[in-house]
Amino acid sequence: MATKEASSSKKPAAASGGKPAKPEAKLSPKAAAAAVRIADNKKANFNYHIEERFEAGMVLEGWEVKSVREGKVQLTDGYVVIRNGEVFIIGCQINPLGTASTHVRPDSIRTKKLLLHKDEIKRLMGKVEQKGFTLVPLNMHWKNGRVKCEIGLAKGKGEHDKRDTIKDREGKREVERAMKSKNR
Repeated sequence: MATKEASSSKKPAAASGGKPAKPEAKLSPKAAAAAVRIADNKKANFNYHIEERFEAGMVLEGWEVKSVREGKVQLTDGYVVIRNGEVFIIGCQINPLGTASTHVRPDSIRTKKLLLHKDEIKRLMGKVEQKGFTLVPLNMHWKNGRVKCEIGLAKGKGEHDKRDTIKDREGKREVERAMKSKNR
């Protein structure tokens, strides 16, 4: 009986007015990636040369997941450390919602554990022990219903490198302005 009801509820395209169903709009890969992105650490690309990128799972509490869904995340002050063969993110701020439960005391700057494969952690430990390398959080995003954090193995930029970055950025802006005014 249940199969009969299910089959009768689906209407063919001809029965719904003779118009075929509209094809769903496809998102470009860039737009699809932007739709699942939660937070970016824009300062990381300015302050560091990113050598390698790793995607790590995050261990979160229930209230944190709800806050992440609302986009109440800040990564700019965060950094990543390795302790006893485990990877942690410190300083990543997830602000609690006003409707959080009363029996849970949310700590917005709680140290959160990152999940990586053991061989990746060993490789990162070896690189971080080298002079000048550090681990920084680059962004947080959704992947298959789970919150992931992209971390980068980075080397700090010198003051002259930062000046070069600013100079390049301003040069690009001027070119864009010139092209825009030329097209008008």
